[in-house]
Amino acid sequence: MVFNCIYNGLISGNEKLALVGLGYVGMPIAVEFAKHIRVVGYDINEERVNEYKNGIDSTKEVGESIKDTTVEFTSNPSRIKEARFIIIAVPTPVNNDNTPDLRPVEGASRIVGQNLSAGSIVVFESTVYPGVTEDICVPIIEKESGMKCGVDWKIGYSPERINPGDRVHTLTSICKVVSGMDEESACEIKKVYDIVIKAGTFSVSNIKTAEAVKVIENSQRDINIAFMNEIAIICDKLKIDTDEVLAGMNTKWNALGFKPGLVGGHCIGVDPYYLTNIAEKLGYHSKIILNGRQVNDSIGAFVADAAIKEMIEAGMAPKKSTIVIMGLTFKENCPDTRNSKVVDIIKRLEEYNIKPIVTDSWADASVAKQEYGIELTAWENVPKADCIIIAVGHNEYRNLSVMQLKELFKDELGDKEKVLIDVKSLYRIDELKASGLRFWRL
Repeated sequence: MVFNCIYNGLISGNEKLALVGLGYVGMPIAVEFAKHIRVVGYDINEERVNEYKNGIDSTKEVGESIKDTTVEFTSNPSRIKEARFIIIAVPTPVNNDNTPDLRPVEGASRIVGQNLSAGSIVVFESTVYPGVTEDICVPIIEKESGMKCGVDWKIGYSPERINPGDRVHTLTSICKVVSGMDEESACEIKKVYDIVIKAGTFSVSNIKTAEAVKVIENSQRDINIAFMNEIAIICDKLKIDTDEVLAGMNTKWNALGFKPGLVGGHCIGVDPYYLTNIAEKLGYHSKIILNGRQVNDSIGAFVADAAIKEMIEAGMAPKKSTIVIMGLTFKENCPDTRNSKVVDIIKRLEEYNIKPIVTDSWADASVAKQEYGIELTAWENVPKADCIIIAVGHNEYRNLSVMQLKELFKDELGDKEKVLIDVKSLYRIDELKASGLRFWRL
């Protein structure tokens, strides 16, 4: 079977590339490749596919360019047969007990196996622990296709590095790690990705190494942020401002520049559990990674407790107060609410029988209701507040002046009774002090 002519076939227009999974990762990849080659974009979600066909990008990752793309969007899995280079980019969440939920990649493997053409190369981008691609996905594809991996088709892995909402570090400007099951597949996979990755590709020797790259790079970031979150807790007890401490620390050349915050989302808040899960299976219990994740998972409750403490000190009865939470998405300027840790703030407040008003113009209200049972309030309908928790650094919130912030509070409150919880330290401390507001920053 010949595999080293797929790249030439794609460039000449005789072959197609198929993208399986059209979410925050898959859709931008499909659109970028379609600028150069023929692309079939498949997703199991018919509603999402129809949105793309109608030029609507609910992910806001490619914006208006969705209207001009030549991607052949479809929810018909048989269209995958038209391609001999298949990229799988489906989500890999965790279960309630924080164990890996491999159902999406297993389901995608079955669909691809049922619609696989001989002579194809299948590349997984979904974040998994080392071994999943070859030990779990390959057997499923072999069973469904009736074809032998390495003989009738080949496998590769290239971890996704897309950063949702980031307009600087985009798909084409981030170096892409690539791997294949052998030299032939690795070479062909590299050539295909080099079509779109301007920053270049970095080849590693095997698939397990490529899988490890992704979970380790995100676990490293998670641990660094966990350290900063611990520092924030200590600074709070010392009654000193964390942001000022870090500003001083960052004047040294070797400071790393991390900040405390809510660490959720589909990568950093999840990938460490994939890494520690495989470590446990191999007989090693994590001493650092899991502790870091526990710290980061506790910050939502810490913020909520700080808000309640500030309200009590301001003479309020928290249960009778109007608390407004600004922001629900897992990060700024992005509609993605997956694994949002703002939800932890809300849950903690609900433990005290406090139901906050939540607003976020970036988030999809139907998704918030379906996934978390949270009713989003439109910005224009948000009532005047006793306490405001700014949980996400959307530009709309960042651009509010302190005077505009003060107008969001109840008129009858004195400045020292108005409680502002600035989770992201969006506002300068000198301005906050001058405002007279009672404020707290993480």
